[in-house]
Amino acid sequence: MSSFNIMFVSSEVAPFSKTGGLADVCSSLPIALAAKNRVIVVSPLYSSIDREKYGIKLLTGGCCVHMGNCEEFYAMHHTRMDNVDYYFLEFDKYFNRQGIYHTKAGEYGDNPFRFSFLSRASLQVARDLDFRPDIVHANDWQTGLVPYYVKRLGDPFFAETKSVITIHNIGYQGLFGPEVLEYAGILPADFNAGAFENFGGINLLKGGLAFADKITTVSPTYAKEIRGPVGSSGLHDLLNARGYDVLGILNGIDTNVWNPKKDTYIPYPFDARSMKSKAKNKLELQKRFGLKQDENTALFGFVGRFADQKGLHLLQDACVRAVKDMVCQFVIVGSGEQDYEDFFGGLPARFPGEIGSYIGYSEETAHLVEAGADFFVMPSLYEPCGLNQMYSLAYGTLPVVRATGGLEDTVENYDESTGGGTGFKFEAISAQALYDTIGWAVSTYYDRPEHIEIMRKRAMKQDFSWKKSAALYQSLYEWLKQPDIF
Repeated sequence: MSSFNIMFVSSEVAPFSKTGGLADVCSSLPIALAAKNRVIVVSPLYSSIDREKYGIKLLTGGCCVHMGNCEEFYAMHHTRMDNVDYYFLEFDKYFNRQGIYHTKAGEYGDNPFRFSFLSRASLQVARDLDFRPDIVHANDWQTGLVPYYVKRLGDPFFAETKSVITIHNIGYQGLFGPEVLEYAGILPADFNAGAFENFGGINLLKGGLAFADKITTVSPTYAKEIRGPVGSSGLHDLLNARGYDVLGILNGIDTNVWNPKKDTYIPYPFDARSMKSKAKNKLELQKRFGLKQDENTALFGFVGRFADQKGLHLLQDACVRAVKDMVCQFVIVGSGEQDYEDFFGGLPARFPGEIGSYIGYSEETAHLVEAGADFFVMPSLYEPCGLNQMYSLAYGTLPVVRATGGLEDTVENYDESTGGGTGFKFEAISAQALYDTIGWAVSTYYDRPEHIEIMRKRAMKQDFSWKKSAALYQSLYEWLKQPDIF
């Protein structure tokens, strides 16, 4: 097996910067690949990043990158963790501000300029370090220009470099006006419907898909869904034209962080042989959220962004009806759209002892929900991969999910006749379907408790570490680097 120089470019990387699963993937996958390769990651040095905490030091100032119509000067910082070298671009003009992409007031108007700079400067980082990448791995629209620059700059330094772009969520494509074209240095010939042009504006993800050597996304089912007109958000023709260049590789999870046996965030660590400690975590979760403390009451959890994509409008109706009609409880943690924050934030007062909520995000609370809940609800309209259902399975918390994307790939539906499966799935995008599936889980909890125990143990035996996924990426890189036959 070959060893490669691999450069990841991402707008966010955990634990330094994070708004969602992109940051987790761009942390865990490079670490897994570093076992066999030399891996570097390039990302912005946002003002929110704690330099002292992570040992981030200034490497060199006065760096210069040639954009399409000007030169930009920035500084490069560095730290090393888990055999991966992280290089951060300090550029106050674009990164010294609140939020990564937006504030409460909305998206930053200069986002296309900010991330055009990141894409082009990342290649300059490689040149300045004399790091000749065999593979440059871009992620989402923010780095969609990276494959383009590798192909179009004509720089002999990258003559042997191959590019991969991963679609983490095709719903976000980087749609902007044409005013960024000159700054980004996109050639007029490439501003066409087969590449960057989108109804007179620019689509940065579309351009990345057109010029990357290979395209991956984060689950096999999502790779199929994005080939259709509904799931692709308009990019199905391009993706179908790329044919076998589009692959679905399931994300993994960090099993050092999400491991109930050694989780430092939960009061009572446990494994499949010590499930009584899971019940103790449940009592603690109930206590923290002001719920009636009873380890024999079915408890459902939700942790995530309050966004339409996550099916929150389905959960609004279903959880209220469920606590009225069934013996069950809900804990809901998240933040996002104001209407959802107001609704879920007000539920504890309406249903004291039955529904608890926390508006915001707390890593400790997220871990406790996974450890203490009996079921985890994910009614997503679409879900490229999803990580929470895999966290849930690792903690013996059975997912209740809509059968889409990575949720379809990772959760095996319950079989009442045998006790088989690892969770409960539904297909229709409706509150009634979610309500019915919650009812199915509740009835199983009370009427077939032996099946719940069997499913929990089966769930906790699943392997969602990065080992398998990293091996598939390694194989993809090896295929890309094979000498041309002709």
